[in-house]
Amino acid sequence: MDVLDLSRMQFAVTTVYHFFFVPLTLGLSILVAIMHTLYVRTNDERYKQMTKFWGKLFLINFAMGIVTGIVQEFQFGMNWSEYSRFVGDIFGAPLAVEALMAFFLESTFLGLWIFGWDKLPKKIHLATIWLAAIGANISAFWILVANSFMQNPVGYTVVDGRATMTDFFALITNPNVFLQYPHVVLGGFTTGAFFVLGISAFHLLRHRRQTAENTWLFQRSFNIALVFGLFAILGTMLAGHAQGQNMARYQPMKLAAAEGLWFDEDPAALSMFQIGDERARDSIINIRIPSLLSFLTYDTPNGLVRGINGLNEEYVARFADRYNEEYAERYGLSTIDYVPPAIWLTYWSFRGMVGAGVAMFVLILAGLWFRFRGTILQQAFYLRVMVLAIVLPYVANTTGWLLTEFGRQPWIVFGEMRIEEAVSPNVTVAMLWITLLGFTLVYGVLMAVDLWLLWKYGSAGITPARAEEDLQPEPQPAPVVSY
Repeated sequence: MDVLDLSRMQFAVTTVYHFFFVPLTLGLSILVAIMHTLYVRTNDERYKQMTKFWGKLFLINFAMGIVTGIVQEFQFGMNWSEYSRFVGDIFGAPLAVEALMAFFLESTFLGLWIFGWDKLPKKIHLATIWLAAIGANISAFWILVANSFMQNPVGYTVVDGRATMTDFFALITNPNVFLQYPHVVLGGFTTGAFFVLGISAFHLLRHRRQTAENTWLFQRSFNIALVFGLFAILGTMLAGHAQGQNMARYQPMKLAAAEGLWFDEDPAALSMFQIGDERARDSIINIRIPSLLSFLTYDTPNGLVRGINGLNEEYVARFADRYNEEYAERYGLSTIDYVPPAIWLTYWSFRGMVGAGVAMFVLILAGLWFRFRGTILQQAFYLRVMVLAIVLPYVANTTGWLLTEFGRQPWIVFGEMRIEEAVSPNVTVAMLWITLLGFTLVYGVLMAVDLWLLWKYGSAGITPARAEEDLQPEPQPAPVVSY
């Protein structure tokens, strides 16, 4: 492997690790805030215990997300210094705002929430968790503003080989942001919902060995997450559909790679299963549904969807002045083309994301049906499936980001900078192997610690409100002093 391959692999490792924690933070923070709201509205101590239980798991995950995110950002300067030099003026603003949101707004209000129990007035204390949760979700917006510039650069001009911001408003109103942001945030809500559903299902399977109050607490948690999850998964699917239509306009090569569409088609068929020959750039086996891709792209059964081969020829001609034989020789390229590497990965990532999403939607509907009939405690098989289904949103989140980032390549900034231009010129293969193995090991340990802590506190269950009262010492009569 060369420097480029190792740099890409290292960034992929740290990004995938980090993004295991982010969606749960987005979703679980809102769920904890909802539970806290129920406590303040009803003054029922059981909701207080519920809030503290899920809040503890939220804090564990939040801390791990902060740690992994800090390390990830250093790679922009270490492995991708040419990229940082090119986009620094653009990236600096949204990343600085995100840092302020994450380390000041979120952390401040989260600290007030953690230490404010029975010290702050109830409604002010409730406001702290809502502000922390809203801050976490606004924080994601600024990260996606930066990422959307890579997908669809706007509000800039290139001066002396650097992208210089000319319109901050255009940057934050990038059409890509308004589709990517709700898709990511709603995916986080879905992650939080399935996390609560899975752990609640684990405890409901053991309801015969628990107190009636504990069973009620997990049933209530399960019900809240079901309703929250229904709106989250529906919103995620609708936002994803809109984002797919946006790809046809701004990133047609990504759409073609996601569908394994080698040639232009009108109407275009949707591929359900394909084994392709990436060297010949054609299909060996391809099971397809006629006209469905055109319908999903344009809401009509007819419509031209561009294929990989035609788009590649168009891009070669369009960028011939900048990316020519001299460029290829400088970067050691045998040929210059604009086809994403590993089409199979983009193709199957898309299907992994959609498949996991459909499975979650079906499970939510089944849970609502059992809840409506009042038989959820008798559905042992369903509850076991829901315990395992905790992994489904993580599959969808990870494959979704693989599609987003792999499908854009060979561009690192679409239309402006290819990925081989972005690598730091001074790093060596040895440096990258050492840091790649080091990051993988450290992040693996952090992941193991996170899973162990979540298992330890998640499997322990909720301490019933009455049990806490029982732990309080009984009031003793004042001593009688005689003189």
